[in-house]
Amino acid sequence: MSYNFKSDEAAKIKDHFGEHVYEKVQQYLGIYADMWSLSSFEFIPSYSANLVFKCESALYGSSILKIGNPTAAETLTEFSTLEEYKGRPFCKVYDIDREHCIILEERIEPGYTLRKESSLERRLAVFCSLYTDLHVEPADAEIYPTYLTWVNRITSYMSQRQDAEELYLHMKKAQEICISLSSQYSKKRLLHGDFHHDNILLGSHGQYKIIDPKGVIGDPIFDTPRFILNEFEEEVTPALYNKINNIINTLEKELLIPGEVLRQCLYVETAMGNCWSVQSGALPEEFPKLLSYVAFAKSILDTQTL
Repeated sequence: MSYNFKSDEAAKIKDHFGEHVYEKVQQYLGIYADMWSLSSFEFIPSYSANLVFKCESALYGSSILKIGNPTAAETLTEFSTLEEYKGRPFCKVYDIDREHCIILEERIEPGYTLRKESSLERRLAVFCSLYTDLHVEPADAEIYPTYLTWVNRITSYMSQRQDAEELYLHMKKAQEICISLSSQYSKKRLLHGDFHHDNILLGSHGQYKIIDPKGVIGDPIFDTPRFILNEFEEEVTPALYNKINNIINTLEKELLIPGEVLRQCLYVETAMGNCWSVQSGALPEEFPKLLSYVAFAKSILDTQTL
């Protein structure tokens, strides 16, 4: 079989994954269409760590086919994480070819993201229910990065950026906080690493399932802030300040994590995420906006001292 990419899709694939990956895709689609009885391919232009297709399998039903870059560590940690969880509460893995970094997994239907849930109370309830008892001890921790490694790497990178000094100073402070938190909260669990609304999908029986783990080692507290961060809005306002504080108060009660710890985790994650944007190519004129979000997280952090 063959799949005809649009010209802009082909260009983005080559740019993101490399010419060699693009050249292999057509070959792989034919091989795995036969192996897993696949048809009705639909390309999902996400351009993340994997090339992603919706498809139908005569063996498994509605599926997602992911073709990863064998040289990308993120692809391997995602596949390993999904294997370790064996579908609880993640999407099911039907089959994996680790040598070629190809995975066939369950397609969650209808697949609405938690972001589409209009009730904040409901979003919080779903997140808390999935978070509880989520984190397991990895079979082989050595194959995953640690959360602190993530923080140290981006801090080191930002130290070399002369054009983003304020963001670097925030990242340096975030690093210090993360080191302190890691000494107090030292469990070595397998974290999702990107546990937010768009990676929580509604299934056919009204239950939410989790997709697209990064796979990182750390204490479960470090899997809380991306959800909070995804409740940020386009503009920083007093109403948003109250909203985020209320979210933290709810999570403190439901997850039994001290509010000051949640605030520290949020600051670390916000600083890291916006510094990653710099690393990924954000333009200097975008830096003030990035800085405003980090400063906002700092104001939430400072609430604990009031």
